[in-house]
Amino acid sequence: MATNLFDLTGRIALVTGASRGIGEAIAKLFAEQGAHVIVSSRRIEGCQKVVDEITAAGGSAEAFPCHIGDMAQIDAIFEHIASTHGRLEILVNNAAANPYFGHVVDTDPASFQKTVDVNIRGYFYMSTAACKLMRQQGSGAIVNTSSINALSPGPQQGIYSISKAAIVSMTKTFAIECGPDNIRVNALLPGLTKTKFAGALFTHEDIHKQLMEKIPMGRHAEPEEMAGAVLYLVSDAGSYTTGTCTIVDGGMSL
Repeated sequence: MATNLFDLTGRIALVTGASRGIGEAIAKLFAEQGAHVIVSSRRIEGCQKVVDEITAAGGSAEAFPCHIGDMAQIDAIFEHIASTHGRLEILVNNAAANPYFGHVVDTDPASFQKTVDVNIRGYFYMSTAACKLMRQQGSGAIVNTSSINALSPGPQQGIYSISKAAIVSMTKTFAIECGPDNIRVNALLPGLTKTKFAGALFTHEDIHKQLMEKIPMGRHAEPEEMAGAVLYLVSDAGSYTTGTCTIVDGGMSL
């Protein structure tokens, strides 16, 4: 039996939305555990900065830009992975869109479509492409970043919350249908986490106060506090874990 169940040595891992925040923390932790990490986000500059920090620390990584709301870019990154590496052990769908903050009935069509294209369609087709590679090699692990908003919609975050609930259902569907291929699929449901993406929740004083009052631990999370749960889900430590929604929220959902 392996002595380090969290060891990822030799594994190829793709992390989207990895130029900052939770994705960056996940990518760096994977690299520390020995994985070769494909750091992906919309802009190459942010990805390369994270790659440079990983390699400076002795890790292995490469940058590849991909906007998961663009089907052609999804095809391009998986063509690169197939031709360069020929395999993919880990996918973390972490990129997300939340262009609208306000009352749900005032959601404009463009914001609705962008949220659906990235958070639902993007996750779906990233997962199907990954599963095709993983099925060929006989194993794999996928983690989808959802949110506790999937369980209880966040204030002024209607379509975003709806899309995150869809990710929970998507996770369970892929877990059921891809389980026979030894592909495990799980979801991370973060609570209030200090990231640029969640900036509106911190700058809106009334909403921030309302959220903080619901957290038994009395504080928000840092991105690094999400990465450990994801490491468990993709590593041998989680070898019999699939279809789960792992809540990391300081007790907020209680």
